[in-house]
Amino acid sequence: MTHPLLDLPPLTPERFATIERGVAALLGTRQDVVITQGEALLPLEGCIRSGARPGSTALNIVTGPYGTTFGNWLRDAGAEVVDLAVPFDTAVTGEQVARALAAHPEIDFVSLVHAEAATGNTNPVAEIGEAVRAHGALFMLDAVASVGAEPLLPDAWGVDLCVIGAQKAMGGPAGVSAVSVSQRAWDRFAQNPAAPRRSYLSLLDWKERWIDGGRKALLHAPAQLEMLALEACLDRISAEGPDGVPARHGAAARATRAGAAALGIAPWVADPAQAAPVATTLRVPEASLVVAKALSADPAAPLAAGGGALAQEMVRVNHYGPAASPEAVAAALGALASALSADPAPALAAATAAWR
Repeated sequence: MTHPLLDLPPLTPERFATIERGVAALLGTRQDVVITQGEALLPLEGCIRSGARPGSTALNIVTGPYGTTFGNWLRDAGAEVVDLAVPFDTAVTGEQVARALAAHPEIDFVSLVHAEAATGNTNPVAEIGEAVRAHGALFMLDAVASVGAEPLLPDAWGVDLCVIGAQKAMGGPAGVSAVSVSQRAWDRFAQNPAAPRRSYLSLLDWKERWIDGGRKALLHAPAQLEMLALEACLDRISAEGPDGVPARHGAAARATRAGAAALGIAPWVADPAQAAPVATTLRVPEASLVVAKALSADPAAPLAAGGGALAQEMVRVNHYGPAASPEAVAAALGALASALSADPAPALAAATAAWR
């Protein structure tokens, strides 16, 4: 018996290249795009291990937990690391980055997370990119949570390595990701004797065997389901329009903040301009207990407690992808109201008004 999800024909190089071009169009980039067969941590680690090496110095901007991970990888690669950490309830500024670069003229690599879904903040990449470009360092951006949810212009912002994943605002699976790579980054990788080769982490393998080879022979058998899902995500975003997906995520963020305020809950990120449209984080005492009660009332509500040390003080509303909808926001607010023994009506009314 045949099965539509199991009995799939091999994905051809031509189809793979077409999906690759779709990702490039989504990012508005003229740089090379490499689609990687795994969750976005794969290209992120590949970028760091290709771009950092002993003798290099990296500015690692820490606005959430992924910044800590990047710092560990950079040190593992032998780089000296300058951490620029800010409180997780705010964003870093271009001025702060410029000062750090001026204080360490030897910095040649900068890593940044655009939007931190785990903490609910988003960083001003355009002004940060301007500072990095003036300094001359290579700029890596984790845009996994921001792609689709807010403006993302890697070429205009001077981003050399822009990593995305399909699993958040794009509404797809976690098992496929991509990275745009500038010529400056390719040159840097080629000059690094420690850059991964003959490895799943190797971006240079893709450059030499796929891109430079005219995209005629794939390095390995691609994951068909994930690739077809990525293609479907691109088609769905195209159908909704280039402004439709970010507008929907922005509306979900506004509605969630308004509804939470009606419940007497303060946002974790106080400044709305610094809040990520992909997830809204809230200050809630005994957050884990509250989330457990909320999910017992509505198991489908897009709620989670903060990770690690934030588990007892943060609730996260994950309004991304299909959950960037009035229905999902209403479910989250209703479940929170139930957990807090509060009347949900004012919160739902405030959310509806804010969405409109």
